[in-house]
Amino acid sequence: MSKEMRFFIYLLEQYAHEKGIPSCIVLQNWDEQMVTDYIYGMYELYHSEAIENAFKDIDMLVSRKKM
Repeated sequence: MSKEMRFFIYLLEQYAHEKGIPSCIVLQNWDEQMVTDYIYGMYELYHSEAIENAFKDIDMLVSRKKM
């Protein structure tokens, strides 16, 4: 498993825990909004910052997609 995939799984699980939502539902929502690949591709930025910054970025991304 790549380091990117390991981090993506960690990010997904931590995000789901923070939001109080099962990780399978979070991933389903990201897939429906077509942001999963983008989030996965942000490894270089997200893994080098505080995870809360990634959460904020993901929240903004998801809210823009809902509009």
